[in-house]
Amino acid sequence: MRQAGGPGPALDATGSEEAQPSRGPAPPRPPRPARRALRRRRAGMFFLGGLAAALLGVALQSRLAMPGQHLTQEDIDGAVLHTLETKALPSRAARAAAAVLPSLVRVRTSLPDDRRNMDFPRGRATGSGVVVTDDGSILTSLHVVLGAERIMLTFHDGTETEADLVGARPDKDLAVLKPHKLPDDLHPATLRPVAGLQSGDEVVAVGFPFGIGASVSSGVVSGLGREHSAGDGRPALSNLIQFDAAANPGNSGGPLVTMDGQVVGIVAAIVNPTEQAVFIGIGLAVPIEDAATALGVPPA
Repeated sequence: MRQAGGPGPALDATGSEEAQPSRGPAPPRPPRPARRALRRRRAGMFFLGGLAAALLGVALQSRLAMPGQHLTQEDIDGAVLHTLETKALPSRAARAAAAVLPSLVRVRTSLPDDRRNMDFPRGRATGSGVVVTDDGSILTSLHVVLGAERIMLTFHDGTETEADLVGARPDKDLAVLKPHKLPDDLHPATLRPVAGLQSGDEVVAVGFPFGIGASVSSGVVSGLGREHSAGDGRPALSNLIQFDAAANPGNSGGPLVTMDGQVVGIVAAIVNPTEQAVFIGIGLAVPIEDAATALGVPPA
């Protein structure tokens, strides 16, 4: 580039300033092929420089992504957004059920002759239970196992074993069972007190209605502090959780579960306006505080 007032300094092939001769004409320009070669050489240098910068950027990015490196909130938000956009997430009820299913137990009993009736002509009954301690203690409803000649359990992994009735609270229709054998991978449920539970909170009932299952039904808490009398000589129950998740014969003794996967009650009864022993719209559960008292294990 020339400045006003006279010729500027000449540049050599590398771009550095070269002293201008004090006499004689300026050196001739390189021929066109030489100029093209010079441009290609400069372009190659720029390309190599850019490639080196790109490789450096990749290396830095890989280092930042190494385990133990700090993630920004923007990184986390982006990952969550990507998951929500590309993955079909399970429902809240499905997640709650999945948390408690490994703790669920199917309870089957054989009945003496004097308890065989139209409902159980073969002298067998089915209910549900839930593992609540590390030593395998199981909570269920007392009316499921009361008077049984034999109690059989089936754990989530398929393990089958007999069990003994080791504790009972007739005033709460609760029983504690001790299995003769435990599965290799035992999963006690997480217990939650009723405190903080409100009408309208979502819950799921998990068990073996009519012996089918494991089965899951979802609904909400309809009320608290309810009372119920079965009218068959059993003591009236009080301080019950009312819910509208479907429960049927065989659900008795199974867990009532909150959306965080914690057991808040033990399903005890259904209330119907007819003589039909099927679900119409009201289920009742014993609060887990009362159930845990039978074991001496307070809820979390």
